Amino acid sequence: MKKKDEKLRRFTPFNKDVVKGFRISYNVIGNLLLLFLVIGLIGMCFAGGVGAGYFASLVKDEPIRSYEVMKNDIYNYEESSEVYFANNVYLGKLSADIDREEVKLEDISEHVINAVIATEDELFYEHEGVVPKAIMRALFQEFTNASVQTGGSTLTQQLIKNQILTNEVSFDRKAKEILLALRLEKFFEKDEIIEAYLNVTDFGRNSNGRNIAGIQAAAKGIFGVEAKNLNIAQSAFIAGLPQSPFGYTPFSNDGGAIKDNLDPGINRMKTVLSRMYSGGYITKAEYQNALAYDIRANLTAKKPSPIDEYPFLTYEVEDRVNKIIMVQLAKKDGYTEEELNKDNDLYNQYYSLADDEIRHNGYRIHTTINKDIYDKMQDVVAQYEYYGSDKPEEIKDPDTGQIKTVHEPVEVGGVLIENGTGKMISFVGGRDFDRENLNHATQAERPNGSTMKPLLVYAPAMELGKSQPGSVIADVPFSLGKWKPKNYGGGYHGLTSARTALKHSYNIPAVKTYMSILNQNPVSYLEKMGFTSLQEADYHNASLSLGAMERGVTVEENVNAYATFANNGKFIDAYMIEKIETSDGEIVFQHEKAETNVFSAQTAYLTIDMMRDVISSGTAASLKGYLSFSADWAGKTGTGQDYKDAWFVASNPSVTFGTWIGYDTPKPIEQNYKGLSYSKRNILLWAKLMNVAHDVNPELLAPKTRFQKPGGIVSRSYCALTGELASDLCSSAGLVASDLFNVKYVPTKVDDSLTKGKYVVVKDQAYQVPSSAPAEFVQQGVMLKKDILKKHGINSVQDLKRLLPNTAKWGNLVVTEGKSIGDNGSNPSQVSGASISGSKLSWGSNPDNDVVGYRVYAAANYSTSYKKVASIHASSTLSVTVGSSPAAYYIVAVDVAGRESSPSNIIKVGEYANKKPEPVATENDKNSKDNSKAKPPIKDKPNTPPPAANTAAEPIKNVN
Repeated sequence: MKKKDEKLRRFTPFNKDVVKGFRISYNVIGNLLLLFLVIGLIGMCFAGGVGAGYFASLVKDEPIRSYEVMKNDIYNYEESSEVYFANNVYLGKLSADIDREEVKLEDISEHVINAVIATEDELFYEHEGVVPKAIMRALFQEFTNASVQTGGSTLTQQLIKNQILTNEVSFDRKAKEILLALRLEKFFEKDEIIEAYLNVTDFGRNSNGRNIAGIQAAAKGIFGVEAKNLNIAQSAFIAGLPQSPFGYTPFSNDGGAIKDNLDPGINRMKTVLSRMYSGGYITKAEYQNALAYDIRANLTAKKPSPIDEYPFLTYEVEDRVNKIIMVQLAKKDGYTEEELNKDNDLYNQYYSLADDEIRHNGYRIHTTINKDIYDKMQDVVAQYEYYGSDKPEEIKDPDTGQIKTVHEPVEVGGVLIENGTGKMISFVGGRDFDRENLNHATQAERPNGSTMKPLLVYAPAMELGKSQPGSVIADVPFSLGKWKPKNYGGGYHGLTSARTALKHSYNIPAVKTYMSILNQNPVSYLEKMGFTSLQEADYHNASLSLGAMERGVTVEENVNAYATFANNGKFIDAYMIEKIETSDGEIVFQHEKAETNVFSAQTAYLTIDMMRDVISSGTAASLKGYLSFSADWAGKTGTGQDYKDAWFVASNPSVTFGTWIGYDTPKPIEQNYKGLSYSKRNILLWAKLMNVAHDVNPELLAPKTRFQKPGGIVSRSYCALTGELASDLCSSAGLVASDLFNVKYVPTKVDDSLTKGKYVVVKDQAYQVPSSAPAEFVQQGVMLKKDILKKHGINSVQDLKRLLPNTAKWGNLVVTEGKSIGDNGSNPSQVSGASISGSKLSWGSNPDNDVVGYRVYAAANYSTSYKKVASIHASSTLSVTVGSSPAAYYIVAVDVAGRESSPSNIIKVGEYANKKPEPVATENDKNSKDNSKAKPPIKDKPNTPPPAANTAAEPIKNVN
């Protein structure tokens, strides 16, 4: 104690002051530290409050999203629509801004899932949507402007950013992202989140150079495999792409060419592999093997897109689906289809909405097109060599405005329809889509020529009771005002049946038949059969009966209308889109067949039966030699004005097929090319297309059944003069024909157009018999009354003989001019050209206009005792057969008054046949100086011959 006190005393008073100061400092520092601690705590609380308030202010406008709302948002990602041929055969994807294909998590390789988690969010299965430490690190890097950004977003946050928010860089967006990520984790399982993430993430470009999103599109588009089959290296490469999709992608945007430098993407893949290895997802051996994987060698090749491979079909499908979805969208908004079609702006608005819908909503579009038939038809079109020559056409360059000359090829369109369903089995859109982006089967409108006749003329006329196959029409010169329709080739065919007129495609009978029903609105039948391009002028245009339309008709509509006959008179609208469904299998559209009654079954069958003749012996008779199979075909050819179009449409009980060929800018097709007419070239092409279709599906193309005749059809005989019941005279003249009739319209009136009487023939024209006519030249037969002119609407007597076809069947029917032949008062001129050839004696026709016949005189043994041995009508063949016995012959012409001409030169036969003939003196020679005073000879007695033996000549054979 003493020592201690001693020490203290040593520091006193100075040491005492130091201790005191230390105590004071300690207290002050302690109080200050306590003060700062309190202030710090207060500051932290204040900052936290401010931060919380700031956070709250950032998210105050963000609505509280329910589970359903968030589910719709998360799974609302764009997906490419796919197209299928018939029978679920895959065609391809429709073009869109981005290719995407949804896939379930169980169909994704586990390596991909591990690679994404190891790279993007190693704590994915532990956090609840956000990682605070990562957020703080990111904020620190943001405030310090650090050069290395490690990121702070979990997979959940990235999903929120992609599907609900935007890529905007702001605290506002980040705050909402955190809030929504936390909420999303409350509603969804981790597997649901990772599945959605893998379906929405961008993965750069595919081998076609198109943008892709979703793991399935990436797997197929980069390596050509399904997502479930990706290996470790492929998974790591794809998992590394989202950090810089277009920086790491191996494909360029120039058609999908592989980049020269793949190092950025491969280096990123190595980073992913390293994280997978360090995270325990792969073994060291797997890691090393994946590092050695040759990415370039295993990239998939460019795949033809549907537009590249099937341009006509793809664009047609897009257009048809657009129109279907367009109507659905418009109806949801309260608009009708009729309102859409009347308002162009409204139509375009909803068409655009529908287009966006089908390109991004992942529809599965099923068509009726048979892939194998379609492919083979395109091959035929590409290889066909009989189209005809390219022709020059001047066009205006849209860029420069300069006129330039291009060479247009002959184009083609064709459509194959299944009758009973309306399914469009196949079509031919053209020869080269790149040359002309026009579907010549479904979009190009052209006049349909004579293929219009069954549709608008004969079937409607039969339905209205104005015509039947056996109806008789006068094919003679005809005019309507200034229009004078002509037949192909310019000729006329007289009285013809409707069946024959259709078989040979005569124009005038078609026009006349059409005019008989024009006041009954026959165009309405075309409307019922789906013609959509009819114009106001068409309803009053008589030339419409020959296919002369204001705008024209598409091949599809023309063929579709023909199927009406095969369907017993019911029109079934053709279609290509079978159904549209979502990727989940929900059907949003299913085609429903609708039938329209157009013709009776009787009319339909009669039309079919008439069109059978077109193929068996009419304008399409060449078809039989081109087809490789047989079926009960019925069809019609057609030619446009000035040969600008060639058509052929035909049906059998199963299908209807039609083709058209012509130039895009209408111009005449070559009438002959490589030895084939334009019509045969089109029929040959038609046949080749049908042959390959038959190779694919013979049951469809060649049904064993024939068109079945319905009840109410009977066979009846009729007179070919009028179509009425045959009279006895009609039967005796051999003018009875028979055909099928609708029992409602069989003829009931007996024909009375014929009579029996006498006549003489001069210059191939029959006349009434004058009293002076020599009896031997007066003929008797069945004569045509002039009343028939009225029946056929003919005013000119000159057309009476034109009514009779130039065939043997009509040869014995007589048509008189209605008056007697005039007598010129003079003897006929001498007969010239008498000669013998073998046993046939022949001579030339007398030029006089009143000669009714010829007499042949003969004298046996070359005597002068001539006797008449034959009388030949002026309308007969001017020859007779003579015997071989020695005799001399001469011929005289006889006029209507009985006067004879001077004898022809004498013709000798037999032993002295080659001797020079002696002149013959006749009584008429005495008056040769004044023929006007010549006396008629005594009938049936020859003029006085030179003296000769009284031996008769050998009888003449073949005397009329």
